[in-house]
Amino acid sequence: MDAFKVLKGIAAPMPMVNVDTDMIMPKQFLKTIKRTGLGTAIFFDARYDDSGAEKPDFVLNKPAYRNAKILVAGANFGCGSSREHAPWGILDFGIRCVIAPSFADIFYNNCFKNGILCITLPQADVDRLTKLAQSGNTAGGEFTIDLENRTITASDGSVTTFDVDATRRHNLLNGLDDIGLTLQHLDKIKTFEDKQKREQPWLYL
Repeated sequence: MDAFKVLKGIAAPMPMVNVDTDMIMPKQFLKTIKRTGLGTAIFFDARYDDSGAEKPDFVLNKPAYRNAKILVAGANFGCGSSREHAPWGILDFGIRCVIAPSFADIFYNNCFKNGILCITLPQADVDRLTKLAQSGNTAGGEFTIDLENRTITASDGSVTTFDVDATRRHNLLNGLDDIGLTLQHLDKIKTFEDKQKREQPWLYL
């Protein structure tokens, strides 16, 4: 997993509430177990019409937001089923940070496990950042997310602080997913296996 330290990029505004994982990643794209190639599928029904052509009014289809790295979303983002393909698709699109007033718990956990920073802020702060992101249609809308200092610097120069669990923050800063955390104890794992091979050799036949 790539480390997350400072992220600078365009913020796309999506103030819709109760965006569920089926909207983020529709069920027809759940057949793959690969984490790549799903970026074109996120928000599929909102992004494309029945012929497969892009809907020009959808935020991520607009020229200003095609390369967005940050999403400013509405409350209860990621509700619905627990499908991990939703954060896979968001990450594959290029978004590494989602800012919202609240998140569904399983989606929130899956994001951190896949290297996506979820920032929870009061509604008033999200509303203000949404308006600044909406200015991206004409004025850039670039944000800087500094995880080490826990700050969001918006396009107007304003700075918003945020809280994040210390363990999640440490893991993101160091690029540690569950496998990476396990590999930190590789010496202890090898010691255990060597002992087990001596004492219970039939397990390794």
